Amino acid sequence: MSLADEILSDKSLAVEIESLELIPGTGGIFEVTVNDDLIFSKKALWRHAKPGEVYNLIKAKVN
Repeated sequence: MSLADEILSDKSLAVEIESLELIPGTGGIFEVTVNDDLIFSKKALWRHAKPGEVYNLIKAKVN
């Protein structure tokens, strides 16, 4: 399941999301912000997100 699918499959979370945009960066680096707050940065952590990690961070931020 893709990150977008994981996020949007949760109907309670999908209601809270006004828009979702995934923009690839060079070298596979990405960052995730919620309400203008950075919640995950592959660049800062130098690792991929674990399965469910970004979803859980988003859910914690909006709930």
